[in-house]
Amino acid sequence: MVDSIPSHSDPARIADRLPFLLRRNLVLRGIRAFFDARGYVEVETPCAVPTPGEEVHLKVFATERAGADGTRQKLWLHTSPEFAMKRIVAATGLPVYQLARVWRNAEGSRLHAHEFTMLEWYRPGATLAGLMDETEALLRAVLPPVVRVGNDTIGIAAPFERLRVADAFHRHAGVDILATEGDGPALARDAGCALRLGETWEDLFFRLMMARVEPHIGRTRPTFLTHWPASQAALARSDPADPRVALRFELYAGGIELANAFEELTDSAEQRARFMADRTRRRVLYPDESGLDWPMDEAFLAALDRLPPCAGIALGFDRLVMLAAGTSRIADVQWLGER
Repeated sequence: MVDSIPSHSDPARIADRLPFLLRRNLVLRGIRAFFDARGYVEVETPCAVPTPGEEVHLKVFATERAGADGTRQKLWLHTSPEFAMKRIVAATGLPVYQLARVWRNAEGSRLHAHEFTMLEWYRPGATLAGLMDETEALLRAVLPPVVRVGNDTIGIAAPFERLRVADAFHRHAGVDILATEGDGPALARDAGCALRLGETWEDLFFRLMMARVEPHIGRTRPTFLTHWPASQAALARSDPADPRVALRFELYAGGIELANAFEELTDSAEQRARFMADRTRRRVLYPDESGLDWPMDEAFLAALDRLPPCAGIALGFDRLVMLAAGTSRIADVQWLGER
């Protein structure tokens, strides 16, 4: 007889985690109160969609919709509600937010789950700096003044650090990351490391990010890592002051990436070209995966030219709750976590 495998859905495990789960509800109510007070409209968008997203490295869940007349349409569970939410902003001009259930296949770790909750919001007229201000205000509204992650004690009340990617790589990796963009051997030479077989500039960029930059940021206070190389921001507009970088930030706290944000691209022709480039890369990187050629999201592209200047952000709600609850595992803050 095989013993049963304990899971986060077992009654005892749910009871053990109840303080974390009740904190989840407190954070949820705080988020809604925060955005309602600022005039945002809460929206809901479909989860099963014809186009799940265009991010090259994200794996998706496929499904199928059967019509009453017997017709069938292949759909995917979205990896983000971004495309749909921008269509709403383009149609209404309103600031919107959503606590969306999203799916990403082939993921799983103490920080990752296949199914999780994403908080996304989009504000017309906002700049990247304004969005950082608002994100700071949100975290102060729903988190204690001090949170602890492992051995890190992180102050939430103090101003968050704002650090450009180029400055972070110069400080922690000793390289001029923008001068080498696209040139893997040059970046490896400047970083004093060997380029691995088949490794591209982008691969090495993220290897250095994980090994040399991320361990040093967000450790005593949250860090906004801003102004990413232009190749690393597929839906963000370029910085008019420096086209080598895009108006994007990520937010880190205690070794956890909490959020990813853009000052939004509103040029449909440029966005289409970027999507086509992403599709080409996906076919090269994952040639053995079938069914990845979903239709282009024409409704999203048509809406982009009507999208007002705005900024938007995707923040991992479960990870935010982890900070609030003082736990290091995402499964601890999900009511029925994965086995």
